[in-house]
Amino acid sequence: MPLMRIDLVEGRKEEEIQAISAAVHRAMLAAFKVPERDLYQIISELKPSRLVMQDTGLDIPRTDKRIMIQVVTRPRPCDQKGAFYKMVREELERHAGIASTDVMVSMVENSDEDWSFGLGRAQFLTGEL
Repeated sequence: MPLMRIDLVEGRKEEEIQAISAAVHRAMLAAFKVPERDLYQIISELKPSRLVMQDTGLDIPRTDKRIMIQVVTRPRPCDQKGAFYKMVREELERHAGIASTDVMVSMVENSDEDWSFGLGRAQFLTGEL
């Protein structure tokens, strides 16, 4: 059920975007142990000047392949978050050719009452999920 917002620099081929989407999804499935059909992604392509990712003084080089991933999710244990950071880096490097220096992830936690998957109901609260 996590919602993934994936921002990337425009100019990639459709196959590259699909590889990025699949890599992020595989990492999420493995790290968070959620059902395979929990696939909710927003993928936005931005001009290079619209995706600013500096290094906070960590000396991390960035390229035009940089990706910022925002994960909106119910609370997760630290070990799941750490596993996701590691797995998403590995998946993106292996299947999309994106260096680990070009991947930034932010987690935003919310509660069960913050989700409605449709039908005007909060399915976590109604017991449907």
